[in-house]
Amino acid sequence: MSIHRRKASSILFLAALIALAAACAATTSRPGINASAGRPVPAPSGWRLEPPVTYQNLSIFPVVSSQDADTSGFATLDEALASGDATVSEQGEYLRRTRDGVPRPVYQSGAQVNQLVLVNRGKRSLLLLAGEVVSGGKQDRVIGKDRIVPVGAPPLPLDVFCVENGRWTGESANFSAAKLMVHPSVREKAAVEQDQSQVWAAVRGESVTVEASAGPIAGANSAAGAPPPAPAALPQASVSAVIASEAPTQSYKRIYQSKEVSVSVDSFVREIEDRFDRATAHLNGEHVVGVVVAYGDEVAWSDVFASSELFDAYWPKLLRSYVIEALTRPAVRQTVSLDDAHDFLRPLSGHIEQESEPGVYEWRKQLLGHLSEIQLAALAPKPLTLHWLRVLRVD
Repeated sequence: MSIHRRKASSILFLAALIALAAACAATTSRPGINASAGRPVPAPSGWRLEPPVTYQNLSIFPVVSSQDADTSGFATLDEALASGDATVSEQGEYLRRTRDGVPRPVYQSGAQVNQLVLVNRGKRSLLLLAGEVVSGGKQDRVIGKDRIVPVGAPPLPLDVFCVENGRWTGESANFSAAKLMVHPSVREKAAVEQDQSQVWAAVRGESVTVEASAGPIAGANSAAGAPPPAPAALPQASVSAVIASEAPTQSYKRIYQSKEVSVSVDSFVREIEDRFDRATAHLNGEHVVGVVVAYGDEVAWSDVFASSELFDAYWPKLLRSYVIEALTRPAVRQTVSLDDAHDFLRPLSGHIEQESEPGVYEWRKQLLGHLSEIQLAALAPKPLTLHWLRVLRVD
């Protein structure tokens, strides 16, 4: 793979971001908005932002594109684990038969908190996103970094973080897909900060400095007719109570799927799903490929994919993660605009950190102030940015 080709994916995506920034600077009554129609002006890259879908303190801007890349050659972790095309095991528990027929562990060091063994047995490259939860083994874990595992790759030492602090006993030899993405406060500590102690603190609800207030949000948007009842907030005290009663091992899965938490989360998710589906039903020849997410008056997160197929695969667990985050944040009236979302996507020019596996993928992290950006680009069969993440880091 030539140097020019390896850089092509990053250049392509940066061009998209520059185009969005240019739309923000357009001289209309509102930058990035068609003054006569009140609709976003399409960026030359094919990306544009739709008006936000709002409920309570959560606003989600659909990112739409007329382009839809072919990503059928990539499998998600959930589908690969469910089909048996991928396995995830503790180190020392994945056995490979030698030529003499004797099974021996691939890694002799035994189980490690921050490393598992992943094997891709399928016919498609495997896409992993930081924040995805795998359940089982001696502790539940969360994937620590976006990456691609090619077809036929040797057993991979996989970097992870523990999201179950109080257990170190085997539930099963292998891990299964929890079909969960940790909420942004936890995901940031894994994907950006790469710090186990901060991940544990975020699981316990200690990463948001201002606790959520209970009760409905004054002036929150609602569908026609009577607004649905506001879901109960999840301040740290509520999370601590769930840990004490239902999740003594501090298992992320058990905390955020517990009855006390899931009732609020599920009703919130249904409301956003309905609004999102209605808001994007009019699209003609365009596809939703991502979202920009705001809490209250703060634009804080974005997940954008190369295709609507990938977005659709991740959307259910991404949405649940955004909702959990919203319930742990202050219940304040949302005031974000399309201009705010466009501004959040402006190109960065800070410190860059890069990793790559020749001919497979390139991972790139860029930091500027409180903003962090992570790009994951496939290098084969052609350069293509599969996932783009922008984060407003939590202190």
